[in-house]
Amino acid sequence: MPDYENHAGTRPAAWYEDAAAGADSPYAGRPEPVREHRYATLTYEVTGRIARITFDRPEHGNAITPDTPLDLAHAVERADLDPAVHVILVSGRGKGFCGGYDLSLFAEQSGTPGDPDSTLGTALDPMVQARNHNPWGTWDPVLDYQMMSRFNRGFASLLHANKPTVAKLHGFAIAGGTDIALYADQIVCADDTRIGYPPTRVWGIPAAGMWAHRLGDQRAKRLLFTGDSLTGAQAAEWGLAVESWPAAELDARTEDFVARIARMPLNQLVMAKLALTSSLLAQGVANSGMVSTVFDGISRHTREGYAFQLRAATAGFREAVRERDEPFGDWKGSRKD
Repeated sequence: MPDYENHAGTRPAAWYEDAAAGADSPYAGRPEPVREHRYATLTYEVTGRIARITFDRPEHGNAITPDTPLDLAHAVERADLDPAVHVILVSGRGKGFCGGYDLSLFAEQSGTPGDPDSTLGTALDPMVQARNHNPWGTWDPVLDYQMMSRFNRGFASLLHANKPTVAKLHGFAIAGGTDIALYADQIVCADDTRIGYPPTRVWGIPAAGMWAHRLGDQRAKRLLFTGDSLTGAQAAEWGLAVESWPAAELDARTEDFVARIARMPLNQLVMAKLALTSSLLAQGVANSGMVSTVFDGISRHTREGYAFQLRAATAGFREAVRERDEPFGDWKGSRKD
């Protein structure tokens, strides 16, 4: 029977209550989800209504390894299913958000034989991919695609999550780091953050394919035709970031922003995101990612791509990057900023 004496209308602003609050909640009496976890590449915790995913390889610039997309997707799904979480905040520990792919990943062994979660002997086996990048061997484009498309799939969990996702950028979000950040619903950054994809100069195309969807055709081409980067302040001016703040204010300003999102009723947030993301998906995000992933693989196996790879192997990666970027005046050893 309906309880006409005790109902939501008798409580002030009951629509702002937690989804699990009250005896009438579907979650009433059920155990609370696990809200802290450490992964190989990141940490996960929930404070109030905010799930915090923090890349945690600061000694390596939070560079991407084969574990990163798996860890990110698992953490996002954990937050998406938790009734207490209203917004997901992704950031990086240390000097920057993410410096792109860790080139040592091909030397890493992911898992051990007999481990059910091991990728050894699969398309994700680092040794298999190292052989597929042999300049004197035969490149298998499908094998390359099987690897890179799975990185994209993990990063895209930020876009496909039901709940709003916010990326907080500081220091640098470079190369593969932008593949992650541009999948977030909102980007907030420090004014001096460096955001860009320099590998378009040689040996890379942004596999996520999100630049045109976030910036429009001309501005995306302005960056990818040159490999130039934006500052955080420029990213906000161009519409890539929704807010940019002095570095000293970034944490406090971001906390204010995600707290405003977290105040919203959960169902309203989910429906608003699904409704708005539908138009983004209609633009062909999935197709852009597929095409860009194919071209990213090709770019690493062209005459120029092999020249860069062999130069890095001969003179060192830092020297190869210097030779790539110095003509553009933004090699980090020559920048005055």
